[in-house]
Amino acid sequence: MGKRKSPEQIADEERRYARARSARTPEDFAQLALDPNQGIRAVAAMNPAADEAALTRFASDRFWGVRIEVAKHANATRAILLELLEFDPPRRGVVHHAAKERLIAEGVRFDDDGIPLVGDGPPGA
Repeated sequence: MGKRKSPEQIADEERRYARARSARTPEDFAQLALDPNQGIRAVAAMNPAADEAALTRFASDRFWGVRIEVAKHANATRAILLELLEFDPPRRGVVHHAAKERLIAEGVRFDDDGIPLVGDGPPGA
């Protein structure tokens, strides 16, 4: 079992969660993207004020919980959603499927291998 958090650590974590929910500026999101707590980063990625730059940062997070919030975010652009796709079928997971579902809803077509069709995909496809 892990070490228990001190009251100060708990208070600091709650302050960071509140900051993730209330972030409004690019500087806020840039700092939150570096937070060591993936839960706080996920809350920041859910923030309705997250813009394209913030969502692009969160889309490259190593934890799927943060990336799936980007896939669900209303401000996620087509380019961001395309970046969330996994082109290696064995590596596809919930993030890939959430991004694909959003792209299909936007009219992007996919081939039988799950790759966006030419003209629907990333630039140069």
